[in-house]
This record gives sequence, structure tokens and C-alpha cells, in this order.
Amino acid sequence: EAQHTVPRQLWRTLGQAGLLCPDMPQEFGAAGTTPQVTFAVIEELSRMGFGGIASGYGIHSNIVAPYIEHFGTEEQKAQWLPNMVTGEVLGALAMTEPGAGSDVQGIRSNAVRDGDDWILNGSKIFITNGMLADLVIVAAITDPGKGAKGTSLFLVDATLPGFARGKKIEKMGQHTSDTAELFFQDVRLPSSALLGELNKGFVIMMTELPRERLGIAAQAIASAEGAMALTVD
Repeated sequence: EAQHTVPRQLWRTLGQAGLLCPDMPQEFGAAGTTPQVTFAVIEELSRMGFGGIASGYGIHSNIVAPYIEHFGTEEQKAQWLPNMVTGEVLGALAMTEPGAGSDVQGIRSNAVRDGDDWILNGSKIFITNGMLADLVIVAAITDPGKGAKGTSLFLVDATLPGFARGKKIEKMGQHTSDTAELFFQDVRLPSSALLGELNKGFVIMMTELPRERLGIAAQAIASAEGAMALTVD
């Protein structure tokens, strides 16, 4: 809490304990459980008062990993999921922008074709795990003028040239959940970085939204229960 971050080693420790992405397939080193096990981890972290860790965990295990499992190619799954299970790779989802919160039609980040590649430009804000993430799923406009129907998702390796992080955003609470602004300046992405079908990013996000909301609800309820228990004690 004092350092306002989750130590990188903790993610590896969670991975070694089999707690990261437990419902991913066993072929990627996970336990192959039901999603309820992931919700249970979120609940217990929250109930114990580790809300910041629970938020980062939820993004990594309950959102980013399922996006890749459900919509990624076999090559994308093999590249990212095993290291997400071990904690060697930390995931983030970058949708929100300074002028576009939950309104996907307001997104201005864009990706333009350049031969077989894509050139990504734009910025994102309030991104959980943004300061430490190795992999960021980025929502960008690929067909201007079509709003949500022209939005695609990309798997962005945080080591690529042109990817930058702003200062850590300070919050009223959940200090261990690092929140950042991300910048993309002429980031060259291979065609293999496209997640799912072209211009289907909004559909993918809406498909995964129920699971995301269940995770958030589990965290909120368990956090409240934990706070009440502490008050009673």
C-alpha cells in the first residue's frame, strides 16, 4: 500500500501457487477449472481487504486471459497464456480514453494498415495494471466513421517501440492497483496481433462483458463483507 504497487514477485508467487487464470485449459499449464474458481479468488482477496490486488487480478485472470482463450488464434494462445498462468506476463485491457469512457463510439485511438502490418496511434487512461503490464489488449478504430462497428482489438507487446507509460495515477483507495495512462506512437503491430475478427472489437467486448461484471460484483460484495467484519471485530 505504501509503495502503491503490487510487487512483480507476487504475481509470480500467485502463478507458482496455481492461482492465476485457474480456468484456462490445462494444456497451457492452468488447472482447467470453471470460472467460479477465478471468482472465488477475487472474492477472498477482497474479503481480506486486498482490494487493489483483487482489481489487478481480475483484469489479468478474469478479463484478459478469457479474451485470448475465446477469440485468440492457436498461435496467440500458445504465445501468451502459458506465461500469464505463471505470472511471467501480466495483462491489461486498454479501452478507456480521456474523451471516451464506457462509450466505445468515442474512441479515437486508431490502427492503420501498412502492408501486412498495422500502425497504432492514440492514448488510453485509467488502465489497471498499466504500469507493469507486459501485454495490453488495445481497442482501436480500424474503420473510421463506423464508430463501434469499426473497432478492433489488438494484442500489444509492451516492449514494442512507440509504447509508453505516463505517470502512475493516484487514487483515493486501492493504491496497490496500479492505474496508468498509456501512449501509442506509431507502434508497428504484425497482422498476427489482431485479436478476433477485424472490426469485431465491440462485439467481443460485449460478449465478455457479463463475465467482467460478475467479477466486479463479486469483488464489491466481498469487500463490503470484509469491511463489515472488521467493523464488528
